[in-house]
Amino acid sequence: MLVINTTFAFIFIVEFIIGNLGNGFIALVKCVDWVKRRKVSLADQILTALAISRTALLWLIFLSWYVSMFNPALFMSEKFSRTLTVTWTVANHFSIWFATSLSIFYFLKIANFSNSIFLYLKWRVKKVVSVILRVILVLLNRTCISISSNFVQFSTLLIFTNTTFTLVPFTLSLTTFILLISSLWKHVKQMQHAAKGSADASTTVHIRAMQAVIAFLLVYAVFFLSYLIPVWSSDLVEKSLIITFCQPFGIAYPSGHSCVLILHNSKLRKTSLSVLLCLKKKRNGGSVLPSSAWRHKLRAE
Repeated sequence: MLVINTTFAFIFIVEFIIGNLGNGFIALVKCVDWVKRRKVSLADQILTALAISRTALLWLIFLSWYVSMFNPALFMSEKFSRTLTVTWTVANHFSIWFATSLSIFYFLKIANFSNSIFLYLKWRVKKVVSVILRVILVLLNRTCISISSNFVQFSTLLIFTNTTFTLVPFTLSLTTFILLISSLWKHVKQMQHAAKGSADASTTVHIRAMQAVIAFLLVYAVFFLSYLIPVWSSDLVEKSLIITFCQPFGIAYPSGHSCVLILHNSKLRKTSLSVLLCLKKKRNGGSVLPSSAWRHKLRAE
């Protein structure tokens, strides 16, 4: 049992460190770019907010794990549980919905349909994202008020609200993925009829967007299951083992998806490669500035 707990604790801490580095890197790069250019795109705004919310979520998950392991009495106290529950709910909902908003944003930007409703939303993508976030703020406010005012029954309320708030954005992300497949299929057919082949820029963008959404859905599903499985367990000993097992999988969502975002964003990918090269050269005692050949390679990507 001790070996199992130690192993999962080690995995948990490694994921926690990776998540902080990944999300911190995203927020730092986007904020520096914002200061330099004096403007920021909607996608970068969502990315920055997503990275900040996930950093907060990671620290709350770590705090919950640390206190439950080393100070169970504090963890079981009503005041601590109430504070942790409300703050975790806020950070978790923002994290999930910012990620979903990003999926919807890229879907509206990349997909091509002649449907009038889709075109209406595509031309007003900023308003669509803004409305989604406003609705979430209202629902989140009501949820937090309900939890704070009815703490005796907060467990049942929390399970219901978090399940609902998780299933809805998951369904929206899954829908955007299916529609992206449909849009890609339609585009490939058009290219084949035009005898131009299928390996054009639009096809590449579709595929990259689908890869990002697939990765998001996978880590999202793991996160959702890691939350629900302990709830289904009634035996305290069994639940303790399940929670120990599920914690590394739960934290994989805010940690792992940040790495996916870095790999699928050209600006973040180039900057991360440049940073890694500088660190490698610094370790070897060379110049920390990228060579001209490497800078040319980064521009060509």
